[in-house]
Amino acid sequence: MAASQSPVELVCPAGTPAALRAAIDAGADCVYLGFRDETNARNFPGLNFSREELAEGVAYAHARGGRVYVAINTFPRAGHPEIWHRAVDDAARLGVDAVILADLGLCDYAARKHPDLRLHLSVQASASSAEAIRFYHEAFGIRRAVLPRVLTVSEIAGLGAAVPVEMEVFVFGGLCVMAEGRCALSSYATGKSPNMNGACSPASHVRYIEKGDKVVSQLGGFTINTFGAGEPAGYPTLCKGRFEANGRLNYLFEEPTSLNTLSILPEMIAAGVRAFKIEGRQRGRAYVANVVRSFRQAVDAIARGETPPDMALEDITEGGRQTAGAYERSWR
Repeated sequence: MAASQSPVELVCPAGTPAALRAAIDAGADCVYLGFRDETNARNFPGLNFSREELAEGVAYAHARGGRVYVAINTFPRAGHPEIWHRAVDDAARLGVDAVILADLGLCDYAARKHPDLRLHLSVQASASSAEAIRFYHEAFGIRRAVLPRVLTVSEIAGLGAAVPVEMEVFVFGGLCVMAEGRCALSSYATGKSPNMNGACSPASHVRYIEKGDKVVSQLGGFTINTFGAGEPAGYPTLCKGRFEANGRLNYLFEEPTSLNTLSILPEMIAAGVRAFKIEGRQRGRAYVANVVRSFRQAVDAIARGETPPDMALEDITEGGRQTAGAYERSWR
């Protein structure tokens, strides 16, 4: 069952109805998801929810003590906000527990049209200062801010003491090397913006080409990586490309690796974090169930005053590597 005694919410990904059920059954307090259109930042074929599926998902979660948050976190096209407004209206009508928004105009629309709807600020808004978060709270009644993955634990603690809203942080899954909501790499290569169209490195622009004993991955006609015989061919995103510079072949932006903060969850709680968020709406239900179950055990152990158990999650991390990211930043 989803209900727990922990003071920290476990917010988990649901890219499909099956993943929603898997997350709730594995112990998620909340699931976050999106409609099947460009209003959410994971707008990929085969993912996301129709209105009917959302209604069924809300019923499934609520019957088991869970909650559902809908991400409407892309930026509306200038002069054509209709589908974004409809997404907010439908989420409210279907009884979701919160909507996750990034755009100023959409925050204003939701606050005016649905004053009883709980509003969360998406990481896509890139609000990383007390002044920015207070503005969203005072202007639109934002109740929670999902923090960008660029802050240290001590910086998060400082924010918590200075803002009147709950703080949510990512604790596992993919990393973004850009300030969230400010990435133009994908739109440069493909014409599709992750912040407006909801598609970072869309599959329609991906190509794998065999050249002898090598495999070349391309995005929008740009070569992103070359893999040798027997080397797993990763998905081509520009920020994880392997390029030659100054005579050296290397990952210039970010090496394939995943965020994993299991070892510092107690410090996060002490810093005032209210919700732990797991990334992965593009992942299957087996991945979701495995990660949610592991973090459920860890969070419950902390709530009992115990040390979280060791969890072997290397097999499902990107590149088989893990990092605590900027939370334990040692550079300046």
